[in-house]
Amino acid sequence: MNRLMTFYRQTAAVSDRMGDWMLPTAARLVFAGVLLGYFWASAVTKLGDGIFSPSVGAYAQIFPRLFETAGYDASQLGLWPWLVVLAGTWAEFVLPALIVVGLFTRLAALGMIGFILMQSLTDVFGHLAGPETVGAWFDRVPDALILDQRAFWVLLFLVLILKGAGPISADRVLARALNGLPA
Repeated sequence: MNRLMTFYRQTAAVSDRMGDWMLPTAARLVFAGVLLGYFWASAVTKLGDGIFSPSVGAYAQIFPRLFETAGYDASQLGLWPWLVVLAGTWAEFVLPALIVVGLFTRLAALGMIGFILMQSLTDVFGHLAGPETVGAWFDRVPDALILDQRAFWVLLFLVLILKGAGPISADRVLARALNGLPA
């Protein structure tokens, strides 16, 4: 039994050391493979005539009820909704790119959690998502778009917040440059 426990502890120690670099690297790779295209495709739908001109669809996605109240006329909404829509659109391009490259990863992952929280609240309260879309935890059904899927997204970003970007990242290169070490 002692040999088995010793083997288990040695294996766990190796796993702990590997987790420090493998877990954040895998999280960024999974993000790039699964969610990068989703966020960028969503951002593209929000672009209007230029980077400072959100599309009509952007207002419909982000402020559905307010946009309806304004008669679907974005010019009636004012400065604050324009700023929010513009910031949301840019965030969908910039934050995923930072995560994939591994630059300011912890801050970008925190921003993505905030983005997902706002996206989920908009879906629930703005678009009035039904119970089948919202889902419920501990219901034995893992396919709800909001509570189930987005919980996994947030978990992925928590890994990046807690562990950083990993060894193959712009954060590592930047840290070495700032400390005078070779990249």
